Amino acid sequence: MKILFVSMPSVHVTRWIENLKDADHELHWFDVLDRGKLETLSSVHQFTDWKKRKLPYIKGEYFLKKKIPLLYEKIVPNLEVSVEEAFEKIILEIQPDVVHSFELHYCSFPILKVMKKYIHIKWVYFCWGNDIFRHQVLKSDLEKISSVLKRTNFLITDCKRDFFLAEKYGFKGQFLGVLPGGAGYDLAHIKSSYKELHPRKIILIKGYQNEIGRALFVLKAIKTIIKDLEKFEIYVFSARGEVSNFILSDFELSKKVKILGQLNQLELFHYFGKSFLYIGNNISDGMPNTLIEALLLGAYPLQSNPGNATLELIGNKYFGMTIDNPENPEEIANKIMQIIGQKESLVSLASLNHENALEDYNYDKIKEKICNLYNSL
Repeated sequence: MKILFVSMPSVHVTRWIENLKDADHELHWFDVLDRGKLETLSSVHQFTDWKKRKLPYIKGEYFLKKKIPLLYEKIVPNLEVSVEEAFEKIILEIQPDVVHSFELHYCSFPILKVMKKYIHIKWVYFCWGNDIFRHQVLKSDLEKISSVLKRTNFLITDCKRDFFLAEKYGFKGQFLGVLPGGAGYDLAHIKSSYKELHPRKIILIKGYQNEIGRALFVLKAIKTIIKDLEKFEIYVFSARGEVSNFILSDFELSKKVKILGQLNQLELFHYFGKSFLYIGNNISDGMPNTLIEALLLGAYPLQSNPGNATLELIGNKYFGMTIDNPENPEEIANKIMQIIGQKESLVSLASLNHENALEDYNYDKIKEKICNLYNSL
């Protein structure tokens, strides 16, 4: 088959595509946001650097884009090559059998008009974490979601919750199943980072504080129980701006909490592999890749549970604890205390998580599922 992937540059997309390196498919990738090349297989034909100007820059464009975006969207096709123009040119050039888009609002909706025009082309859409769940509150977003779902032929999700939401909002095609957003994991990387469980003393916190991330509430919880955490080391990764400032502006936190900043995947594995407790806290997500990585590397998880997606793993096949209200520091503090108070007994459960996750997220196992998925289209 000729498969045309549509996404932004992402390590998760790279890992997904690389599952097909031994398959007899012709692979193409369209950089829908025009952000640059994908670090992937040399055999993948990449369509990048397509956003060209039709007219020289006109004074007032930036003002329109920021202040009157709806008007700007109407006139911008006259100023520069649009996503639709670039995408349709690719469609006509390569005549793909399948278009596979990742993410809805930036990577799937912009190609919808073209996909409606070429209705014979099969469309696979992979719903990622916040695509549907987070965007149910605005009518305009729901209209986008519904319009994409009604055209797509096949759906993949990273949690069961989003399949049911997709059906609710108009999807009537074939569901291809639940698969991790970043595909499978190389067990050699996991095993090289995995350290003995009993001596672990690290509490590892995901530091996102943004539209959906709620790391500050975890740190506020930590602050109230910091004297009870003397035997533990605390690390925060992906900490920026507000989170870093909150830590550094508090004398006790700045002494106790180490800011790691942004880590690549193997660096993150290194910390997961020597952490006793992992805390991820947000108000919207699908199945977090960091939760899966914590399970793989034996870090006992305390994870928020937006839309009950987390409960598809925690409390089902895996052990851990969920945060009911991600903006309640008292609840988070109480649950941290419960977990550290049971450290000796929870270590054995973390070991079971590790063993089960090695089986469930084995690269070869997920690779086989992905290859079979395309063969079934």
